[in-house]
Amino acid sequence: VYLETYGCQMNVNDTEIAWAILQKNGYARTKHLDEADVVLLVTCSVREKAEQAIWNRLEHLKALKARRQQARLPLRIGILGCMAERLKEEILHKEKLVDVVAGPDAYRDLPRLLAVAESGQQAANVLLSLDETYADILPVQTSAGGTTAFVSIMRGCDNMCSYCIVPFTRGRERSRPIASILQEVRMLSDQGVKEVTLLGQNVNSYRDTSEVQFQSAAAPVLSRGFSTVYKAKPGGLRFSHLLDQVSRIDPEMRIRFTSPHPKDFPDEASVLQLIQERHNICKQLHLPAQSGSTRVLEAMRRGYTREAYLELVHHVRESIPGVSLSSDFIAGFCGETEDDHQQTISLLREVHYNVGFLFAYSMRQKTRAYHRLHDDVPADVKKRRLEELITVFREEAARANEAMVGQSQLVLVEGPSKRSASELCGRNDGNIKVIFPDTETEDAAGCKAAVRAQPGDYVLVKVTSASSQTLKGVVLCRTTLSRSAAPH
Repeated sequence: VYLETYGCQMNVNDTEIAWAILQKNGYARTKHLDEADVVLLVTCSVREKAEQAIWNRLEHLKALKARRQQARLPLRIGILGCMAERLKEEILHKEKLVDVVAGPDAYRDLPRLLAVAESGQQAANVLLSLDETYADILPVQTSAGGTTAFVSIMRGCDNMCSYCIVPFTRGRERSRPIASILQEVRMLSDQGVKEVTLLGQNVNSYRDTSEVQFQSAAAPVLSRGFSTVYKAKPGGLRFSHLLDQVSRIDPEMRIRFTSPHPKDFPDEASVLQLIQERHNICKQLHLPAQSGSTRVLEAMRRGYTREAYLELVHHVRESIPGVSLSSDFIAGFCGETEDDHQQTISLLREVHYNVGFLFAYSMRQKTRAYHRLHDDVPADVKKRRLEELITVFREEAARANEAMVGQSQLVLVEGPSKRSASELCGRNDGNIKVIFPDTETEDAAGCKAAVRAQPGDYVLVKVTSASSQTLKGVVLCRTTLSRSAAPH
């Protein structure tokens, strides 16, 4: 089997789950397309561009499949994930190229679906589940050098933002039992993984209801200025409890999480407190804003105003000194005026994020926007607005990063830099890429022997220059996470 992943980190994790299931069923994995009997594409539906990449890839595979048929070596092609969920009929009927279609909750069914495909029939399962979390399947890690890993803590989303296809392709929100998450993180720690990112569509609304004693907790209270389209659900162990437990497993393992929703922070002062207190929980938060205009936020059904969002940002900055912030923005949403766009620009200027994910709006079928709103911002206007947002974001990120010049940053080494074999690359606590020469350095543990930093090591790097995306510096010494956090 040959696997190809498109889209978000959830899909990277889904690829690992699908591969774990196939491996147990006797499949071997190849990195070479021409060796494959089965090609599986794990797909994304969030924007039109993501889907177009898959249609283009299928065109390419069509020729390969035809050549294989002539050589009597059949090739089976499967579409997995969000696009399978959204476009099942279209995929199956398009030139009968695809043999297997499996939605995000149907990976356990892959061996059966592939067996049906072996007999020459098309097979599909896009049933969304209310309880599938793949809790008992430990994903087979395939990420870079085994230094970092993603751990899925929940699936689906209940927020129903008007632009978003996720609730329709990934179904309702359900959380994985805390015991299975802790087991996976312990296993990763034993394998030497140094950084774990807890993943979910909306991680901070996590609630584990798998055990009776978890049921008695009260429903969370949202702070003023925030609302949801659904009733707050009582019962269950919350995200702060999970974060507390995960961060205790290994003091040398960094913990990150993504993606939270701004509305689920106010009652979760304990989450912000944990980030501030624990040396191994990264001082970095992803706070997706999407727009800086209250009017547009209302049309998007985000559940907060510009003012409430900014109040949260100030609260976060007060609670976690030196926090690094990242965000998502959509340019050209339905009905967005030039004034709305300027408000988003002013939000970027006010918050100065370190990392940003910015996209032009693309209308998706099934969403509320598709049924209720008009995609009335012309493509060229979307493109210009997006470019303006990116320019302002880069200016502000460069300014935020330049403030670190002259400081020492603790960096987790990931491996050689892409651009130069004589340099190493890693990330600081704020998730910003740091590049430094691969030279000998001393070890802070006191042994005077010079050492070379390896992937998985923590090093102190003095920052000498910065851009909007990276920091450059010189390595001072090799150290540990606990040692660098101890008061000097």
